[in-house]
This record gives sequence, structure tokens and C-alpha cells, in this order.
Amino acid sequence: MLSRYLPSILIIYVGFKPNLLVSVCLVKISFMAFIIHRLFAGNRLRNFNYVIEGSTKVWLIDPYDANQISTLLSTLNKPVVAIINTHEHHDHIRGNEELARKYNSEIWAHPNAHDKIPNVARFLAAESIIELEDGYQFRVLDTPGHTHAHLCLLLLNQGKIESIFTGDTLFNAGVGNCHNGGDPELLFETIHGFMKTLPDDIKIYPGHDYMRSNLAFTLDREPSNGEAKSWLERHAKIDQEKEFWQTRLGQEKLINTFLRLDQASVIDNLPGKPQDPKQVFLTLRELRNRW
Repeated sequence: MLSRYLPSILIIYVGFKPNLLVSVCLVKISFMAFIIHRLFAGNRLRNFNYVIEGSTKVWLIDPYDANQISTLLSTLNKPVVAIINTHEHHDHIRGNEELARKYNSEIWAHPNAHDKIPNVARFLAAESIIELEDGYQFRVLDTPGHTHAHLCLLLLNQGKIESIFTGDTLFNAGVGNCHNGGDPELLFETIHGFMKTLPDDIKIYPGHDYMRSNLAFTLDREPSNGEAKSWLERHAKIDQEKEFWQTRLGQEKLINTFLRLDQASVIDNLPGKPQDPKQVFLTLRELRNRW
């Protein structure tokens, strides 16, 4: 799947569904191409691989399937500048070695991944800027929680925030777990920071597609959430092996129970009815672990 984030011509060539963006349907075109290719790996963990294509160069994010990515790269015929890992888990670095060797590219990662990801050439400090092409940049965010070596990437166009690559921190209608080297209290602080600092219209590119199960969990905790119910009803009608929805942060605030920590409809259904947002989050995270 791909989306083009460019300032000129907007063509919607399939259609627009109310209250959601379907990434397969939306394309923006300009004279200078900057393209996000989102590749679904089709594995049990439902990983996304990302290929970021500028006018003359390419960057990779969290490569799971080296063969799948290589197939796309063979059609682009552009050098790979770097492989960027959001964190150290195997399903996010699985393609590193083969792709780095094949395309003579560097591996970049969080500083805390120095003993977790092999052959990292550049450690990305918080708030550092990665210059891309065509007026685009990545800004690196330090986002601990899922692991202590997790980063997210803000995509800026001419200095304006457009999108975020969230790895396993924020999913469509959910958040990451903390089973393998994480800390749910840190995850709360990271998610709380997103809520305070990121614009509602930012597009979210997560590391996995868990949309359907996450919507079901939101409704399990908040049965009165009509927005989440409507989304789930529509999602149940699609082939989730072929069609992948994209959300913005403002939409997530309506359908993602982990972003609705002050809502009585969430709190009243929790054991002990905690009032502190952090305790609400931690309770929800524990319930999701067992759900």
C-alpha cells in the first residue's frame, strides 16, 4: 500500500468512507514524489514493513521480510540510505542483516539498543533530525515503554508534522504491551506525551495491524462507545489480509480506550474505579494482557 504526501494535486480514486481513511484508496500526487510504501508481511504477528521513497533515495523502517522489501526496491532502483529500527524485537529487525548487506546501507536505532541490535552504525538521539528529500525530515522521539530502546519517527513536510511511525508504542485502537523488556508506567508517560503534544490530524503508521482485536477490546471495556462499535461493524466486513485502515490521532481519541482515560464510561467499568489517569491506563494494560 502507498500514500503520497505532497503539496499539489489531490486525487482520491476509489472513495472516502466517513470517519476513516483507507490507505489503499488515498493517493496524493505532485511533481516531486515522496512516497510511503506500507507493506503487510502477512505473518502471524501482522507486521508492517515501511519503505520511504524520496525522489532519489530510500529509507527502510522495521524490515520484517527482506524478500518482500527487495521485490519492491527492485522496481524503484534507488539507493537505500539507512534501515531504521524503532526497537530491538526480532520481528522489527528480522530483515536487517540481509538488506544491509545487499544494499550496502547502514542500520540506525535508539542509543539503548547498542547491545541489542547488531551492527548499528548510528544511534539516534532524542529530537535529532534526519534530513530526507523534497522538504521532508524525520524527527526522532524517545518513546520508552514497550521497551527501553524504543523510538518513534515524526515525519515533517516543510517543518509541519504530517505523520508518525509508532512501532509498537501506539497501534490503531490500541497500544503496545510491555512483556519483553518494557515498563507500563513509562508507556503511559509516552502515550500521555503524544496526547499533549501531537496534533489531532497526524496520520499514524504502526508496526502491526491489530485494528479488529483492539476495537473489540475497546468495546469490551466501554460497551457504550458508539464510535468504536461503528468502526468494528464496518471493519468486520472487509478482508483484513488485504485492506488496512489508517487513523489519525483525533480519531484514536474516540475509539482507543487507552486514550480515553478521563471518560466515566471507561472508568466505571474498571475494578476499583481508579480516578488517576495513570492508574486507569495501568489497569487497562493489565486487563488487555489477559484478554
